[in-house]
Amino acid sequence: MSRKKQIHEKKVIRHNAYIEGSGSIVDEKITDTLKKNYMPYAMSVIISRALPEIDGFKPSHRKLLYMMYKRGLLNPDKERSKSANVVGETMKLNPHGDQAIYETLVRMTRGNEALLHPYIDSKGNFGKAYSSKMHFAAPRYTEVKLEKICNELFRDIDKETVDFVPNYDNTMTEPVLLPATFPTVLVNSNTGIAVSMASNVCPFNLAEVCETTIALMKNPEHDIITTLKAPDFPSGAIILYEENELRKIYDTGRGSIKVRCQYRYDKSSNCIEITQIPYTTTIEAIIDKIVDLVKSGKIREISYIRDETDIDGLKIAIDLKRGTDPEKLMQKLYRLTPLQDNYSCNFNILIDGTPEVMGVKEILNEWVSFREKCIYRRTSYDLKNKKEKLHLLEALSEILNNLDNTIKIIRETSNENDVVSNLMNEFIIDKVQAEYVSELKLRNINRQYISRRIQEVDSLKKEISEMEEILKDNNKIRKIIINELKEVIKNYSQPRKSLISDYTEQDVEITDDTPDYPVNIFVSASGYFKKITPQSLRMSSEHKLKDGDYIIQNFEVTNKTELIFFTDRQQVYKSRASAFDDTKASVMGDYIPAKLSFSEDETLKTLIPTTDYSGYIIFFFENGKATKVPLNAYKTKTNRKKLTKAYSDKSPLIEILFIPEDCDILVRSSGGYTILFNTSEILPKTTRDSQGVQIMTLKRNNVLASAERVTSNEFEKYRVRSIPSAGKQAKELGDVNQLKL
Repeated sequence: MSRKKQIHEKKVIRHNAYIEGSGSIVDEKITDTLKKNYMPYAMSVIISRALPEIDGFKPSHRKLLYMMYKRGLLNPDKERSKSANVVGETMKLNPHGDQAIYETLVRMTRGNEALLHPYIDSKGNFGKAYSSKMHFAAPRYTEVKLEKICNELFRDIDKETVDFVPNYDNTMTEPVLLPATFPTVLVNSNTGIAVSMASNVCPFNLAEVCETTIALMKNPEHDIITTLKAPDFPSGAIILYEENELRKIYDTGRGSIKVRCQYRYDKSSNCIEITQIPYTTTIEAIIDKIVDLVKSGKIREISYIRDETDIDGLKIAIDLKRGTDPEKLMQKLYRLTPLQDNYSCNFNILIDGTPEVMGVKEILNEWVSFREKCIYRRTSYDLKNKKEKLHLLEALSEILNNLDNTIKIIRETSNENDVVSNLMNEFIIDKVQAEYVSELKLRNINRQYISRRIQEVDSLKKEISEMEEILKDNNKIRKIIINELKEVIKNYSQPRKSLISDYTEQDVEITDDTPDYPVNIFVSASGYFKKITPQSLRMSSEHKLKDGDYIIQNFEVTNKTELIFFTDRQQVYKSRASAFDDTKASVMGDYIPAKLSFSEDETLKTLIPTTDYSGYIIFFFENGKATKVPLNAYKTKTNRKKLTKAYSDKSPLIEILFIPEDCDILVRSSGGYTILFNTSEILPKTTRDSQGVQIMTLKRNNVLASAERVTSNEFEKYRVRSIPSAGKQAKELGDVNQLKL
């Protein structure tokens, strides 16, 4: 075995594995165990939990609805049942805990408003899908029963239209699928996350889905977009129509749909009222985002925002400042908040146990195929029963003219077990027919009753003939499906909730309306910040400071200037001058660590203002090294407030200098050695936390003590030809004093 392979084998993690059935324990690679045990789990999640099937339901939904059906909660005359009872019954099929079952029930209720066509009629507090804080009540307080539309889910389920399988403990059976008479898979939204795959099916208007299905059955080349206009969300809102993207979704099952809120403007109160929001967001997410934008100064037109949702429905009220253009503000909010959001489609559906991402046409074709099987099985079941009934009625025809003889045979047979055989011997009937005749009630053995029953024979024969024709001709089965879809449209269709925008939205440029004016900013040694206008500074320039505090930095900038705060923890905090209030020299100012939420015991090292991120920052470290980093290394595409690893932590930081362009720097060690060099000798580093290059060769027990920019020629005697250099010692007292300044 090669040395490389031996090293690899040593790195393989092994553990004790029990071999089932053998009673022995062996060493096994943990990777092999993961492959062997994780795959069944992954398949279980994909097939039996997370993805919807062609009937539109996940197993948890199907089990819950079926147990409600078995409890008789589809009967219109039956009262609602406590949700706790329904949850308890469902645990006979779904033993995953009562809370998970109840959450599944809540989402299917009319009260929660998560589905376009709810399956459960509810009474009580079931929360709201559009709010993360409106929680549902406990199951002991709420009541439920099945909605009328569930008749279409369970129609003919007792006629062997679908397969049944044993439940987890073999005490009862449950349906594998529900024989839904319309494509529920596209009518109500369904979201699931499995292992390595997910599903996200958007809802469509029931009438449009049924009409599209009918059109496809009549013409396989039907253009879907002409009948299936766009998704239809329970939350309403406005769909921004993009035909190319919609066709992509219809063809591939993947894509995204832009959804925008609906609002109205009340001119009398200068207030925007948002009444419908995108299906993908919540009231709280919208309000929190708007509040953040107001606090950061990105939106200044809003004076107050509040949630006015009540029993009448959703409402977010936004009070505007005087002179605000509501249309322009909404355009800005569309860009910056979830008031306009994308719904990502991923039509991943289980077909015969296999997950497939399909377009709308494929889904509807699969549903039609499934429904054809249901109709075929239902017809076969009815045909079998009618043939059995006809067979029994033919026995009555046989005995009609021999009633007296029939009664005589039954009366004179001494042994009860011989009645059937004696009837079979006397008449040309089989055992089943003889059993039927022998079980007739005495009051029914009369010509009127028997004649009336025999009259059914002709109608039965006609029905049997029609059923046999249906089973032979698939076109007749499809005609039945079409008629059922038309009935569904007639009984359950409703107007669209989501409106469709007639235009393609153009990008609206969002301008920064932060007021810009000259300001002076001051930073004290203790970490206090002041922003003062020149007018205010001229009136009073004497600063109020804490005892022992003093001003260490002063800049003349504008209100839009970006501020970069470097701390002693190798971190950068970014802000803008506009984020600080204008103040006066006579006040203490803002405490920077509190204003920018520094970590505990974190202190400010320096502030660097910028408008274009040009220039360089040079970091000087105690070990004699320096790093030159372009300021644009701290520029981010996103609005990040905090950057980590702003500079190296390998050696204590001595000084941070900002230079617009290369210049001369004077550096001194703790032993008094000094060098003067130009920053052009240091190459810029793109990595912020680079350790840099050695600029000064330090004597034993010496460290780099200071670094400063110089412009005069009086320090030329300390200039070095190249770096690193040990430098010269400043022996004259004047030189030392100058260097300490």
